[in-house]
Amino acid sequence: MQVFCFSSLDKPIKPHSIYCIYPSKSTQNMAPAHSSNTYILFFCLLTSLFSAIRATFNLTLPHQHPNPEAVVQEVQRRLNVSIYRREMLDTGGGCLTGNPIDDCWRCDPNWAKNRQRLADCAIGFGKSALGGKGGQIYVVTDSSDHDVVSPTPGTLRYGVLQTEPLWIIFSSNMVIKLKHELIVNSYKTIDGRGANVAITGGGCITLQYISNVIIHNIRVYDCKPSGNTNIRSSPTHVGYRGKSDGDGISIAGSRNLWIDHCSLSHCTDGLIDAVLGSTAITISNSYFTHHNEVMLMGHDDAYMPDKGMQVTFAFNHFGRGLIQRMPRCRHGYFHVVNNDFTEWKMYAIGGSADPTINSQGNRYIAPPNADSKEVTKRVDTDEGNWAGWNWRTDGDIMVNGAFFVPSGDGMSAIYAKAASYEPKSAALVTQLTMNAGVFGGPRDDDGSQSFTDGTITGDSASGNTGRSGGGGDDGDYFGMIFGGGSVAISPPPVNVISPVKRGFDWLVCVSDLVMSPELG
Repeated sequence: MQVFCFSSLDKPIKPHSIYCIYPSKSTQNMAPAHSSNTYILFFCLLTSLFSAIRATFNLTLPHQHPNPEAVVQEVQRRLNVSIYRREMLDTGGGCLTGNPIDDCWRCDPNWAKNRQRLADCAIGFGKSALGGKGGQIYVVTDSSDHDVVSPTPGTLRYGVLQTEPLWIIFSSNMVIKLKHELIVNSYKTIDGRGANVAITGGGCITLQYISNVIIHNIRVYDCKPSGNTNIRSSPTHVGYRGKSDGDGISIAGSRNLWIDHCSLSHCTDGLIDAVLGSTAITISNSYFTHHNEVMLMGHDDAYMPDKGMQVTFAFNHFGRGLIQRMPRCRHGYFHVVNNDFTEWKMYAIGGSADPTINSQGNRYIAPPNADSKEVTKRVDTDEGNWAGWNWRTDGDIMVNGAFFVPSGDGMSAIYAKAASYEPKSAALVTQLTMNAGVFGGPRDDDGSQSFTDGTITGDSASGNTGRSGGGGDDGDYFGMIFGGGSVAISPPPVNVISPVKRGFDWLVCVSDLVMSPELG
């Protein structure tokens, strides 16, 4: 009997499935006598492997998620669970906020003894960022940055350039004035919980062609261009670096990154810029103020690898003195969920080169200027080109005349799975973002505001739309001992989307073979 298998990659109905067609009994009589189920199974397996390889090559970047809508759906599920737990279990005065990231670790009274649990709390595209999980605790005891070629043990620079996984914490409050850019190696967590830690000066933080970094509870401000000098980037490598842009956090060619509970302001170029095929990034619970070009996502319109860029922006506060780029996107997929946009001068979210922007459950408060009410901006593109771009607003609340101009597929297939969980009402944004920024230290907040009017896009929302300017406080600092924690492990191998992981493809064939009456 001959069996013909084809991949549905050529058909849009059920991606990545394999279908087997069985001939009629009359046709079977014509089949060669040596045909057997073994050959059939082998052929199906071979066809499935080929289809999986094709699917893999269809991805722009090997580490991008093949189904971004599934990631969006999981974020909404986590949020729903966290809010439900708060409503059912918190009788007042408890630690639960409904914010799934904070509720994951802040309710543990011994969080400082279980710091690495934080690595299990991320959501969105950067969920898999390991940071220094499994590595030793490294304590920063020296705030100086005198020597960028031979850094002193105990400094932050000495810790971040090591090759093994490290969970980096701080012995006390400190301001680290960088001499030049701080080049961070893979598998590092910079954990500022329990201390007020600020990074400023030359270059600031650089994540370049690395993976698995977590930056938590750090204030980054007044970053200036620097460079044209030799800088150590690992224990075995010193290289010449040109002049940096003066970004707060500069990301290039990197993946599996999570930036959480940081406060950023007053830098020369961007507060956070991600370019050159960076992907699998989550930026959450952070507080942005006093800056022009806040965040750039994408190198330039002609750089096609950025089509694989995938970034989640969740529970952030965009506050006083911001002008534009919150973010400004090129190519890629960007999920903007439950953020609080309280001010912009030009626009909030912009882009070019056909990015997908999925805006859910945010609050957009427009400035007084009548010419700046629009949330969105298509940069240097006429409507004939951007009308097909997938920009969607769902459950967002618009205050003071703010309006979002959607385009593209809207509620069609590209958003169907992502929309299966209703985005939480923007009225909950106050609750979800009330602790945005660093804990315990200054977050460059100018005070409190209240807003009571607004219109809602997509699904309806209700409730108080006020905003509280108050911050959170972790209380006492639990001291850690250098060298404590578990034994360091080698970084795991680079994860590439493997055809082997798509075993369900050939199972369709096997199942059909078993159930087919033609084989009875």
